[in-house]
Amino acid sequence: MTTTFINTNDIARVKLPAGQGAFAEILNRDLCGAENVVGTLRWLGAGETLQTPADSSNHQLIYLMEGEGVITLDAKDYQVGKGAGIYLGPKEAANIRQAGAAPLKLFHLVVPKKTA
Repeated sequence: MTTTFINTNDIARVKLPAGQGAFAEILNRDLCGAENVVGTLRWLGAGETLQTPADSSNHQLIYLMEGEGVITLDAKDYQVGKGAGIYLGPKEAANIRQAGAAPLKLFHLVVPKKTA
């Protein structure tokens, strides 16, 4: 296996429907041979949110790279900033919204639940 450099500044962003921000896949099978994980960068501007579904088959990790936001877990809000992260196991969901002056930049890793 070879080392793959991924310049995240050169990857095209895909604008999502209103209120959902933009994303770019930076880790997947095509980019670097990752067989069962998908990593994305997400950007949220004023009033935009990321809603992670309660999926019974995935583990998720979300890391805040830039900006400030509010993460809602089990109907409780947490003020967060750069360096904060959350882990979501299967059947767990979160809502993340941008707060503050600068856009929110997130790294979102999705790993399928291991099956026997």
